[in-house]
Amino acid sequence: MSSERVRPLRADAQLNQDRLLEAAARAFARDGSEASLKAIAKDAGVGIGTLYRRFPTRERLIEATYRNETARLCAAAPELLQTSPAVEALRAWMDLFVDYMATKHGMADALHAVLVLEGDLRMQTRDLLTEALATLMAAGVADRTIRPDIDPNDVLMGLGGVTLIAGEPRQRDLARRLLDLLIDGIKRRNDPVS
Repeated sequence: MSSERVRPLRADAQLNQDRLLEAAARAFARDGSEASLKAIAKDAGVGIGTLYRRFPTRERLIEATYRNETARLCAAAPELLQTSPAVEALRAWMDLFVDYMATKHGMADALHAVLVLEGDLRMQTRDLLTEALATLMAAGVADRTIRPDIDPNDVLMGLGGVTLIAGEPRQRDLARRLLDLLIDGIKRRNDPVS
């Protein structure tokens, strides 16, 4: 293991990296893992040399995009809770999850190779996603809008199932209906009056 410290990027370099990762996520979701790197650089407003300096191989760009999209999705959980009630925040996060999975499916072949090389990345990702879901669900349990007997891992599996069935952009209406069913199963029912 290297003892080198990674220096933080200069502000302009960080901005370029952020724009590259955003452009890559759009391109991979739209065109798959063979998306044009030149087109990604152009969409990000940088030269191809800048892309290759930050990400010397397509696999490194795919890994960084995957990590970045995972981090963005997880960071959205507490942000959504600041502006919406827990059930609405959870439902909005589910929509973001569908978008996240569309990007991931676009990178599937190349991402599989990355996940094989980075063996613990898959489990790290699952843990991060489960933690984000747990945050949203705990807020709903606290405000008595979400059932306390639901395991966030089960919800994550349900979300994965929805994206397998309706993960294509043309299936967005079906995905919304399935997510509505999932959220209905998670919501707490009014206690019967005795």
